[in-house]
Amino acid sequence: MEATGITDHDTGGHDTATRVFADHRELLFSVVYNLLGSVADTEDVLQDAWLAWAARDRPEVANPRAYLVRVAVNAALARQAAIRRRRETYIGPWLPDPLVAGADESAERTEAVSMALLVVLETLSPLERAVFVLHEVFGYPHPEIAAMLDRSPAAVRQLARRARAHVHARRPRYTADPRVRRQATERFLRAALGGDIGTLLEILAPDVTLWMDAGGAPGNPLRPIRGRDRVARTLAATVPRRARETDLDIDYRTVNGDPSAVLFTDGAPFAVMVLDLDGDHVTGIYTVTNPDKLPAAE
Repeated sequence: MEATGITDHDTGGHDTATRVFADHRELLFSVVYNLLGSVADTEDVLQDAWLAWAARDRPEVANPRAYLVRVAVNAALARQAAIRRRRETYIGPWLPDPLVAGADESAERTEAVSMALLVVLETLSPLERAVFVLHEVFGYPHPEIAAMLDRSPAAVRQLARRARAHVHARRPRYTADPRVRRQATERFLRAALGGDIGTLLEILAPDVTLWMDAGGAPGNPLRPIRGRDRVARTLAATVPRRARETDLDIDYRTVNGDPSAVLFTDGAPFAVMVLDLDGDHVTGIYTVTNPDKLPAAE
C-alpha cells in the first residue's frame, strides 16, 4: 500500500516517520509560533504533533503535510486557554519571543511575521488568529482551513473577514525598506543611548508606543507607555543609565524578518529591540530584556 510514496517496510517505519516529520518541522514551527508567540509553547506543540504522527497508521495518510499542519494547529488551539491564563499573571507588558535570525536559520523560520503584527494578533480570538495566520501568512484557502478546524467554509470566511478588518484597523499596510529600517534603528539607538531627548522627539511619531518586556524585573514600566513626550523622557531617563551600568555591544540582526538590534553584555544577549516605522517616524518600540526569552539571540 503506497498512498504517500511511503510503505510500511520502507525504512522500518520509524525512520520514515522521523524523516517525513523532519521535512515539515520548520513549517510547523512557523505556523505554531505565529499562533502562540512563544518558542517554548511551540516546541511543546511540535512534540504533541510528533507523538500523534508516530502513532498514526501513516500509509493511510494521503497528504502528510496537510495532516501535520492540522494536528499542530489544533494542538496549539487546545493550549490557548492555559497560555492566556498564564499571561494574565505576567508582570509588565508581554511580548512574543523574538526570533533572531542566525546564519543557519531556515527561510520558513526567519520569515515569521513581524513583532508589531504579532502584538496585534494577540488581540484576536484564537480561531480568528488561526484563520488569519493560515490564510494571510501561509496562503491556505478557506475550504482547506475549514477542514483543519472542523468548521464550515462560510464560518471560516466570516472569521477571516473579522480578523482582517481588526488587523488592518490597527496595523495599516506599510512596509519600510530594510535599508531605511536599519538606518532608523541606528539613529534611534544613538539618541536613546545618549539620552538625546531632542533627537528622540524628532524620530518618534506623536502616537508612538513603547513596550518593555522585562519579565517583571524591578525598575521597568508595568504597562506600555504611549505618546511621544512620555516615551522620549522614559527612554532618556532609563536607557543611558543602563548603558553606563553595563558594557553594551550592539549587533544589528534580523528579528522576526525585520532589521533590528540585539544588545550584548559580556558576550551574552541583554536585550532585543525592534522598531515599527511609518515613513521616517517610529510608531512602536518593542524591547525584550526578559532573560528567559533571549537565549535564541546568542
